[in-house]
Amino acid sequence: MILFDWGTYNSLPTLAKAATLGMKLTEIPPADFSRRGRGPEYFSSYGEFSKKAFTTVTAHAPYYNVVNYSKAVRERVVKALRAAIRYAAQAGAEVFNLHLGWRVFGSQRDLDVASEVIKELLKEAPKEMYISLETTYTRRQLGSFDDIRAIIESVGDERVIVSVQLENVFMYEFNIDEHGNFHSADREANEDFWFGVLKKALELSRGFLSLRFSQVTGIYFGRRLLKKRVPLGKGYPSLGPLANALARFMVREVRDKELPIRMHLIYTGVPETKYEDSITLYAEIMKRVTTHL
Repeated sequence: MILFDWGTYNSLPTLAKAATLGMKLTEIPPADFSRRGRGPEYFSSYGEFSKKAFTTVTAHAPYYNVVNYSKAVRERVVKALRAAIRYAAQAGAEVFNLHLGWRVFGSQRDLDVASEVIKELLKEAPKEMYISLETTYTRRQLGSFDDIRAIIESVGDERVIVSVQLENVFMYEFNIDEHGNFHSADREANEDFWFGVLKKALELSRGFLSLRFSQVTGIYFGRRLLKKRVPLGKGYPSLGPLANALARFMVREVRDKELPIRMHLIYTGVPETKYEDSITLYAEIMKRVTTHL
């Protein structure tokens, strides 16, 4: 029995490396959908390899703002995302992860427009594919738990779920994008905090409990704090309390209660250390899982 699938993002040339290391999940990175030369043959080859080596394939959509002032721009974005969904389906992806992007109108209209875009994407997605909406780290973007809940309710389709980028939730819940004090927030992010985050995630999950993680620091662009991904052990939040909560939650709240849901954890850190960091992340969680079995 697999408790959760784990892995990182891979283009086709690195799939063999990930499989050799024992990863059970691969994610198609956003660049694959916008890079020239990545056509049907590429994604079919990705799918043929993946179905022999991995339990789960996910896809990360290219980074487009789903809300735009211009209707013409919005139509082009929808067209590009629908094409990405077709390619993701060719590659065998069961989850298509979407970064919602920046707020534009500063009102309910942002949620309304986002919901309409998601409805258009669902028309393209195969019946077995979920569209996951990624949590954000700043209130200037769409992607809070409340935003995602509102979009799910508006769309009214069980294929729309949350994708919890855990360090983003950490930054959002402790208002780090406003004050920049990662260290102070990290002292408050204990196991109970993370357990509560996971319970919120479960409420908005169907089919998959989709989790993502990397450690981060911040850089300022003018007065705006932006997150910067760093190698595991070089940033925030601390791994220990999170790993404790993940181990307890996965065993006690999902496995022991036999919930009809598949869990996965995608490492989304910097490419230079993503393989060793993915293995370290998995090992730190599973060491703690042993105490609950």
